[in-house]
Amino acid sequence: MPHLTTPAPAAAATGSGRVGLGIPGYAHPLLAPVEWAELTRPGTPLHWAVLNVTDGPGSRPDPHCTEAVGRLRGAGGTVLGHLAMRGGERTFGELVSDAHRFADWYRVDGFYLDGAPADRSGLAEVRRVADTLRGLGEDVRIVLGHGTHPHEGYADIADQLVTFAGAWTDYRWSQVAEWTADHPPERFCHLVHGVPRTHLEEALRIARWQGAGTIWFTDRRGAPNGDPWASMPAYWDEIVSRIGPGVSE
Repeated sequence: MPHLTTPAPAAAATGSGRVGLGIPGYAHPLLAPVEWAELTRPGTPLHWAVLNVTDGPGSRPDPHCTEAVGRLRGAGGTVLGHLAMRGGERTFGELVSDAHRFADWYRVDGFYLDGAPADRSGLAEVRRVADTLRGLGEDVRIVLGHGTHPHEGYADIADQLVTFAGAWTDYRWSQVAEWTADHPPERFCHLVHGVPRTHLEEALRIARWQGAGTIWFTDRRGAPNGDPWASMPAYWDEIVSRIGPGVSE
C-alpha cells in the first residue's frame, strides 16, 4: 500500500467526484495526429490539453497547430499554452511575450506554467505573472506545473496545481501534503509515467485518495532524451472507459 499522510476530502476518497484527464503536452500534430484527434472523440473526459509548439509558442504561427487547436476547442476542449518557467529562471517579459503569442496565434483558453517555483520565495513573482496572464482574456485558466507539493500559498494564485509529476515507482509510495485537504479535488493534478496496465486501478485509487481531480497516467517511460508525455498510453481506451462515460466507437 502507498504511504499517505492525510486523506483527501470525502468526495474524492469515495470516488463520487469525476476524475478527468490533463494532457501535459502531446508531440506536434504532424508527429501525433492520432493523439490529437482522439481528444475530440465524444465521451473523452478531458479537462485540458497543453499545446507546446517549440518549447513554447514557436517563432511564427504553425498552421498544423492552429488546425489541431481549432478542432479541439470546437469540440468543447480546453487548450493551455505551454510557458516554461524553468524554476523561475525565465524573466517576466519572456513569459508574457510567449503568452501573447499563444493568445494571438492560437486563441488558447489559458496557460500551463511548466517548472513553476514551489517555495515561498517564488510566490510574489508567480502571482505577478498569473495576474498578468489573466488580463489577456476572459476566464483565463492558470495551471501551475510544480511537479511537487508547493507552498500552500500557490493555491491562491492558480486554478489548479500539479502536485506530482514523475515516475510510477515514486508515485505509488508518494505522500500528500496535509494542507491539500482544505481544497477540493479539482484544484490538483497528478501526472505519472511508467504506469503498467496491471497497476492502472491502483494508480487511480491513489489519485482519488490523495484528492487529485485531474490525472494523466501513461505506460510510456521517461527514458533519457525521451518525452513520456508525447504520445498516448497503450491503454488509452481503457483509461477513458474507466473514468469517463465510455469510449465512442
